[in-house]
Amino acid sequence: MYNEYFVTAVTLFILAVLGIILNRSNVIIMLMSIELMLLAMSFLFLINSEALDNLIGEVFTIMVLTVAAGEIAIGLAILVAYYRIKGTIAIKSLNLLRGGKLLATP
Repeated sequence: MYNEYFVTAVTLFILAVLGIILNRSNVIIMLMSIELMLLAMSFLFLINSEALDNLIGEVFTIMVLTVAAGEIAIGLAILVAYYRIKGTIAIKSLNLLRGGKLLATP
């Protein structure tokens, strides 16, 4: 009965994983892929909650979506601040965020 929904959620999750694996140059697309993974997981929790007639999956989905909203807001704020300083958000230019080397320069 819930097979179509399950296939849809798993397909969304696989697309999100492929979005992270195949795209290594754009940070925003990587963040969107992570969000798609969280949404696919939440959809699976909702399907399981409906199939078992249990509210635990729905409560957990609300918590996951709340954390995902906070994560994307903080991530985008960091990217906007970094773009204002450096002028680019390419993955190759983000190695300065690792720290350590900046303080050790004479």
